[in-house]
Amino acid sequence: MFLRKHKGMASALKYMVDEKGERTSVLVPLKTWEKINQEYDRLQAKIKVLTGVKDGLKEIKEARKSGKKLQTLKDFLNESHG
Repeated sequence: MFLRKHKGMASALKYMVDEKGERTSVLVPLKTWEKINQEYDRLQAKIKVLTGVKDGLKEIKEARKSGKKLQTLKDFLNESHG
C-alpha cells in the first residue's frame, strides 16, 4: 500500500492505493472528520423530524378515510401542560 496526497484539497485528503494505483482507503484529517460527523448527526436529526411529520400526515389521512376522530392540538396542549 502507498499513500497518495490529493492535490488541491484544503483538507489534505490522503488515499491508500494498491499496487495498481487503485484507491483502497481514504485518510481524512481529524478536524475534517469531526465536521463530517457533526453534519451527519444534524442530518440524521432532520430526517427523524421529517419522518415524524410524514408519519403524522399519513395518520391524519388514514383517520379521515376511516372517520376516526383525532385529538385536537388544543386538547394535546392542555393534556401536556396538565
